[in-house]
Amino acid sequence: MQPPLKPRRRRSLALDLTILGAVGAVLVAAVFAAWGVIEREYYSPSAFVERYVGLLEDGRAAEALAMPGVAVTSTELEAAGLPPTASDALLRSSALSTLDDVTVTSEQVDGDVTHVTVAYTARGYDGTTTFDVERDGSVGLAPTWRFAKSPLAVMNLAVTGSMSVDVNGFRIDKRQVSPDGVDADPLAPVALLVFSPGLYSVSVDTAISATPGVAVLSDSPFHAIPVKVQAQPTDEFVEVVQQKVEEFLTQCATQQVLQPTACPFGYFVQDRIDDLPTWSIVSQPTVAVEPDGAGWAIKPAEAVAHIDVDIRSIFDGRVRPLSEDVPFIVRGTITVQPDGSASIVVSGPDTQ
Repeated sequence: MQPPLKPRRRRSLALDLTILGAVGAVLVAAVFAAWGVIEREYYSPSAFVERYVGLLEDGRAAEALAMPGVAVTSTELEAAGLPPTASDALLRSSALSTLDDVTVTSEQVDGDVTHVTVAYTARGYDGTTTFDVERDGSVGLAPTWRFAKSPLAVMNLAVTGSMSVDVNGFRIDKRQVSPDGVDADPLAPVALLVFSPGLYSVSVDTAISATPGVAVLSDSPFHAIPVKVQAQPTDEFVEVVQQKVEEFLTQCATQQVLQPTACPFGYFVQDRIDDLPTWSIVSQPTVAVEPDGAGWAIKPAEAVAHIDVDIRSIFDGRVRPLSEDVPFIVRGTITVQPDGSASIVVSGPDTQ
């Protein structure tokens, strides 16, 4: 007779259970490992920051602004020492610059806050920005995050020589973004919220004034970025001023008096004149325009007028003809009106 086979079945069942347990353990470990990878890729602080910067990289400003912790209130701005009336005019896709080669370089936990540092290239400029991220709850097993400190910054933009300025090609009128509106001080800076990271090219290009672009890298969240731009007069503007000055002096020369009213030239005699004097402009000034506070100034320039008049002596009554060149200095002020027109006032050397 053959021995019974039951013990072999018990050993085989035990082996099967052992194998199944090992496989189960491996599967559980694999699931946890896979979840760890998914969490790092999609639900970690670094993934949260990468999503925000990716939206900026794609020009999706509205979606970036809607991420938790990005938008700020005037109270939060004031508490951080930033202008509470900062305008959001630049928080739009048309004012964004390009970002490339975005890479998370470090993630450091500091209590409840995680510092995530990102490297990138903005129009050829290499930059790094560190963001502060904190937990914002969870969705199921997945943690959610928010910015502990907003990644927005404030550009304090001072532009002299123009009420309008282009930022990354998007035109801004200072009166539209200033809390003072049409009464905005032309010399006062305007506060503008900007995204970090971001490169902002600031320039002026109007019929009156222009300036080369100034590149400003916003790489520090919730900080102030001072920017000062001085526009210079365009050649076309100087030509217009030249023409207006020449017309003004020519008009002055039509006055048949020794001291033409409100004009920068004149002639003084101790005797009497026998007839009305006649004036002409022998040499017009070469006009140069320079910035002067909120407006412009005509730099002092030399010119020459000519007077013809008969002079009668008060001693013996004799009449002698006078024909003489009269050098004089021209200066003036130019005020740009709210509608963009320019008011030009020409004066002499002693008039301020």
